[in-house]
Amino acid sequence: MTNSVWLSASLALLALALSFADAYDPSPLQDICVAVEEPKNALFVNGKFCKNPVLTTANDFLFSGLQVPRSTANPVGSTVTTVFVDQLPGLNTLGISMVRIDFGIGGLNPPHFHPRGSEILLVLEGTLYAGFVTSNQLNNTFFEKVLHPGDVFVFPFGMIHFQLNVGKTNAVAIAGLSSQNPGVTTVANDLFNAKPPISPEVLAKGFQVDEKLVETLQKKFWYDN
Repeated sequence: MTNSVWLSASLALLALALSFADAYDPSPLQDICVAVEEPKNALFVNGKFCKNPVLTTANDFLFSGLQVPRSTANPVGSTVTTVFVDQLPGLNTLGISMVRIDFGIGGLNPPHFHPRGSEILLVLEGTLYAGFVTSNQLNNTFFEKVLHPGDVFVFPFGMIHFQLNVGKTNAVAIAGLSSQNPGVTTVANDLFNAKPPISPEVLAKGFQVDEKLVETLQKKFWYDN
């Protein structure tokens, strides 16, 4: 192959690569999206219908009440107040959202991950023990830190993470997320409270425990935070 032919082929491949770089699929904003042939059976996905801009008001961009403490009288001792697109319509297409997390003494925001967003957490009150675990690719490395008021901690996209109140008072944190609908998958709930139930044999082998323990866990009440 001559140099001129090689150069032409290289430029053609480069142009093709650049065209692919600009033609990626958008990030999904829902858990599942099964294709259908009939439009009458279809739903609008990946966001919401847009309101006529002429009819838009300031209230479309306002959410009030995030300063109000929430009750933490539940099995995990914490409550998450979400400000996603369903609560604040003006977030549509902006790729951001936020939450307030209230912790009772000893309260836990259980291990979970967001399938569509990273998270940055700011502690306002109290002392939190927080951490996340990387994927198998990085040997499930655990990053942990005790956080105090004013501290900020980041949980990367898709990583399992948690926060535990280790102080002697209630705690409050605010978090921002990089999606208008980041979603949340609480690990224990998904595995032991699936409907219909996952086969105990699968979970027993996966966790290397006895099937009876799995069956006991599947009978417990699992709280969605």
